[in-house]
Amino acid sequence: MVIQMNVEESARRQIAQELKINQSSQCPYVVVCYQSFYSNGAISIILEYMDGGSLADFLKKVKTIPEEYLAAICEQVLKGLLYLHHEKHIIHRDLKPSNLLINHRGEVKITDFGVSAIMASTSGQANTFVGTYNYMSPERISGGKYGYKSDIWSLGLVLLECATGQFPYSPPEQQDGWTSFYELMEAIVDQPPPSAPSDQFSPEFCSFISACVQKEPQQRLSAQELMTHPFLKMYGDLNVDLSEYFTDAGSPLATLSNLSGF
Repeated sequence: MVIQMNVEESARRQIAQELKINQSSQCPYVVVCYQSFYSNGAISIILEYMDGGSLADFLKKVKTIPEEYLAAICEQVLKGLLYLHHEKHIIHRDLKPSNLLINHRGEVKITDFGVSAIMASTSGQANTFVGTYNYMSPERISGGKYGYKSDIWSLGLVLLECATGQFPYSPPEQQDGWTSFYELMEAIVDQPPPSAPSDQFSPEFCSFISACVQKEPQQRLSAQELMTHPFLKMYGDLNVDLSEYFTDAGSPLATLSNLSGF
């Protein structure tokens, strides 16, 4: 990953320090940052290779992900969030399908944490956020204080999108799409939160989504509380094999799984 930078020396030092923190991460549910260096006005970050691409790539192929696989995916993402929130005291800030990477071993890992914070602290980088506001919590959109629970809101939207095959906030029916992202922001802040259709999904899944996308952050469950939610327990006896699922569904580079060292 390469980030073009146009910042003062002091800001570069701060960014380098933050990247060093990321390099010290030791968690099987977070993509490893092996090395980072600054050269010719750009910061280069060497990340762990995930041969299945992102959950966004995968979703384009399968359209929707069944509940039992979603539960297995969700458990890994929650463990990653637990690590970021409680061990590192980091808010991810930009949780979305393209920041969840998968591999042929059935592993799901969070990436890009810290990078969004770097972007936020870098002048002239606002355009890099276009298209990522979609998963932002109401309190962040409103410019209020936000904490770890803002990541939980994003998780709820990601899971709902994976389950239904479409982003939870659909544009008004008479239009082809949102005329501006401000209109979408207003919808997230002013409309009731989305929910999983109860006629298509289990009560446990509907309850889990509801626990994530409460408009008031204090009413959302934490990553720790969500780990004990019935939705994550209900498919425990099935021995869900994400490795087989990712490979059979045709993750982009799954054929590499036969190579040694992967």
